Amino acid sequence: MIAHLLKPEFDELIQKKDWIAIKESLDDVPAVDIAELLEDLEPEVAVVVFRLLKKSKAADVFTYLSSGKGLELLEVFSRRQLSDVMNNLEPDERVALMEELPGHLTQKVFTSMDSDNLAQVRRLLGYPPESVGRLMTTNYVKIRSDWTVSKSFEHIRKYGRTAETVNVIYVVNEQEQLIDDLRLNQLILASPESHIEDIMDESFEALSAFDDQEEAVKMLSKYDRVALPVVDSGGVLVGIVTVDDVLDVAEEETTEDMQLMAGMSALDDYYSQTNITEMVRKRSGWLILLFLGQMLTVSAMAGYEDTLAAAAVLALFIPMIISSGGNSGSQAATLIIRALSTDDIRLKDWMMVLRRELFSGMLLGTILGVMGTVVISTWMVFRGEPFTTAVFLQALTVGMSLVGVVIFGNLSGSMLPFIMSKVGLDPAVTSAPFVATLVDVTGILIYFSIAVALLSGVVL
Repeated sequence: MIAHLLKPEFDELIQKKDWIAIKESLDDVPAVDIAELLEDLEPEVAVVVFRLLKKSKAADVFTYLSSGKGLELLEVFSRRQLSDVMNNLEPDERVALMEELPGHLTQKVFTSMDSDNLAQVRRLLGYPPESVGRLMTTNYVKIRSDWTVSKSFEHIRKYGRTAETVNVIYVVNEQEQLIDDLRLNQLILASPESHIEDIMDESFEALSAFDDQEEAVKMLSKYDRVALPVVDSGGVLVGIVTVDDVLDVAEEETTEDMQLMAGMSALDDYYSQTNITEMVRKRSGWLILLFLGQMLTVSAMAGYEDTLAAAAVLALFIPMIISSGGNSGSQAATLIIRALSTDDIRLKDWMMVLRRELFSGMLLGTILGVMGTVVISTWMVFRGEPFTTAVFLQALTVGMSLVGVVIFGNLSGSMLPFIMSKVGLDPAVTSAPFVATLVDVTGILIYFSIAVALLSGVVL
């Protein structure tokens, strides 16, 4: 909102090249709003504005830029400007940037950092991709259990300015192993002469540096914390993960799941930053696969060509049958995928889910089946056909088929995520189009099998 209000004035100052006025106007503007103002500027102009910002604020602004805009600026930064930005970024932000850099910029960025920051980045990049180790920051405050509260506060005042957060203070032993974490208010309320070990309860939650980043999302949400400590395989405290970093991960994971559930490969960047060629590549594979899957539906219908010829009216209800099954399957798949991702259910709960979805499928199918039988019968009578046994049996065929396809849709939509998870795939790939295609083929088989059973000797 602030950026929107400032934009006309900002654009006017840019046109006048009134850099002094721009510097004064941006002093009190939040970094996120400055980043928004810079998005539409040419890199050569944006880099000039960067020179007007304080070093620490310029680094904050850079973290809010889109990846495409950030790479544009890296190309035109001077060596000094690049050094100022990189050395003022948080460790986790440097790692995130390095993961996105094209090869020709990697060395340029590496050489811009001082030796300590470079060693820190190399160490964090040594952790597996998508792991907590690449998400954590090494800027935190740690104290010893044998210190007094007074000495601990002296330490916090000395090192707290560069810490990501001081809401939680971490207690380590002589081997740097994490033994507790204390909220700042616990220290404030304690007597200055008390020892840290006197207020410890040695109860804490920690992440492993090798955990998947999604585990950090779940843990911070579960324990309602603003930060969680990260330890290595030996229990040594190596960093912390904060809620702001986790929110970014949660957004990325949700976006990826939504794209997978839409029947396409997840984009590597924001939609606006993805070129047409990449977009087509990500979408074409699934479209081709789903197209070939629909050929199975055609083949299934071809097997009942004589049935269709004898009772052409059956073809009118095919879209109704298969869409009902696809809709129920998509509902079930969405519910189960979300429940699995939030740990509401686990792989071992598949039998419970199977029973629930079978029962709910029977109820939903019966509701649609009864309604379908009544509606189709009424519709055929309104078309001018007398209400005969043949009309009733055709309507009943549709009703019974609805029961069958809804039950199958529920079962396939709920069980496919479990199967995908069991074989190590993302359950989100059991997307709505994928489930719908499977139900289409099965729906045709169910529909015409019931039609042959009920209508042989009557219509067929």
